[in-house]
Amino acid sequence: MLKQAIDLAGISNARELGGYAVGDKYIKKGVLLRTGSLAGASPELLKKLREEYRVRDVVDFRMSDERQNAPDPEIEGVKNIHLPVIEIEDYPVYDPVLFEEYQRSGGDRMKLFEMSYQSGVLSPQMYVGFLLGERGKRAYRDFFRILLDKDNGAVLWHCTDGKDRTGCAAMLLLSALGASRETIVSDYLLTNEYNAAQTEAVRSKFSAYPMPPEKLEALLFMCGGVIESYMTNAMDTLNDKYGSVGGYLRDELNVGKAEIEELKEKYLCEARK
Repeated sequence: MLKQAIDLAGISNARELGGYAVGDKYIKKGVLLRTGSLAGASPELLKKLREEYRVRDVVDFRMSDERQNAPDPEIEGVKNIHLPVIEIEDYPVYDPVLFEEYQRSGGDRMKLFEMSYQSGVLSPQMYVGFLLGERGKRAYRDFFRILLDKDNGAVLWHCTDGKDRTGCAAMLLLSALGASRETIVSDYLLTNEYNAAQTEAVRSKFSAYPMPPEKLEALLFMCGGVIESYMTNAMDTLNDKYGSVGGYLRDELNVGKAEIEELKEKYLCEARK
């Protein structure tokens, strides 16, 4: 079984933060879950989320278009909370024709890729845009409100592939709990193991087509892979602008010293050999 995995066959990139060492403590298992899209999850999996994992809140970071085209299933007793980090209208569109084609496509990911690639969205600045955009700050601020209000059960958060908007949320939460930079980056890069089959399928599919190496790398990223520099650049930018990721949490998300202590009380447990 892959590292950090949770038993949700059929849901991509399904894993947890539980078990990571933070100083002399561990993150509690089974309460902080991160995944790809839940659309199409079987009734058996939904029952497992409710009964075995005791999920009480599902946070969906996707754009409204993504959510409309592949809505999260309703789970009895579970709140579905939509916190879009970015919307399609936030994209810096240089080609209005591509934008119109994407809007008419019903969510065609290749059209989204072409638009994203040509507009320069697919770069190490991508996550910076998530974190410093007003919509993103509002989404992550509300995400921490949910985490702080949680008295029991688990929180599950996701986007489409469970790697970018979801990965930034995981980075912020791991930082708040006191995880090391090495742990944060390693957790981010696990996506390349979880999504290896789909990225290799894309690589194989497009190997016969002439494509600049940098465009292929961007396509693999768009189709499930991650690139370390995207996350390290985001963290470095927060360090430069706010003094630390903690400074960003305090100044932009209203997660200060008291909230950090509360998060640690809720989600950390004593280290066990």
